[in-house]
Amino acid sequence: MPQTLGYAAQSADADLAPFSFDRREPGLDEVLIEITHCGVCHSDLHQARNDWKNTAYPCIPGHEIIGTVAAVGASVTRFKAGDTVGVGCLVDSCGSCGHCDEGLEQYCDTGATGTYNGRLPDGGHTYGGYSQKITVKESFVLRIPDTLDRAGAAPLLCAGITTYSPLRHWKVGPGQRVGVVGLGGLGHMAVKLARAMGAEVVLFTTSPGKVEDAKRLGASEVVISKDRDQMKAQRNTLDFILNTVAASHNLNPYLDCLKVNGSLVLVGVPEEAHPSPSVGRLLSKRRSIAGSAIGGIAETQEMLDFCAEHGIHSDIEMIAMADINQAYERMLKSDVKYRFVIDMATLG
Repeated sequence: MPQTLGYAAQSADADLAPFSFDRREPGLDEVLIEITHCGVCHSDLHQARNDWKNTAYPCIPGHEIIGTVAAVGASVTRFKAGDTVGVGCLVDSCGSCGHCDEGLEQYCDTGATGTYNGRLPDGGHTYGGYSQKITVKESFVLRIPDTLDRAGAAPLLCAGITTYSPLRHWKVGPGQRVGVVGLGGLGHMAVKLARAMGAEVVLFTTSPGKVEDAKRLGASEVVISKDRDQMKAQRNTLDFILNTVAASHNLNPYLDCLKVNGSLVLVGVPEEAHPSPSVGRLLSKRRSIAGSAIGGIAETQEMLDFCAEHGIHSDIEMIAMADINQAYERMLKSDVKYRFVIDMATLG
């Protein structure tokens, strides 16, 4: 079994630190990947610190994985040694329920297996991409187009697909005015993707200092959401709003911005629930509030190909593996534009 070095949290109040463990040799339908880059998602921090009360330790986070195929099983046909590949948030699902049959593995009826902190049949749990190697079923490995920069592509495997999937599902495109709430790791991807799909993008932020950057990323208009006059000017003007903010806040001002039949879609999970929105605001314009979670494997590949076609990468700051604990503290302060990516050559 390949000996592997990773960084793990041993408890909720422990820093991540070096941890040695074994990865399995690739089975008939599996791919062994040498990891070159791994994005740092806010959910990594939540899991490492057991904020969601479901973490199994030791916890090795990381589900925005880019690497090189090192070996493949005898039945693998889509990949060969030397290929550049990716692994996102999932490494398995039941494969037989209606959702899996439709390519919606993220909504698997029996529960898809997460890339880390996922339950294994033997009672163990999965280890993620803050490590040198990973072994994954061929059907959950993604092809990384040659034109995508490896480091900039890593966050696409979570931040990219989390925003792409609802934009595609709600058919965002030319002629639409689309709002994006928040300009962080998810929000900056939403702006880029919605703009590439042909929509006019309005960015909502509480930070006046983000105005110029939002326009650089593709927003045609930036609204300071604390300014009542600016919010009032947006009433009944938007076809769709993607809310990427993971902190509890009042949704009513955003509902007011939607046209008839408009949808407000949430992709951030707050630690405390949002205040209950006004039913009257929903009824008066037949508006909807919905949620969306990542995407299936086929849709994630579609997203990667779309990003390659349109030259879209995540805006990143590269860090060494040893700097991960400092990066977590900076992430809590929103001190990153807009995603940390670990150079895994610095591990070991």
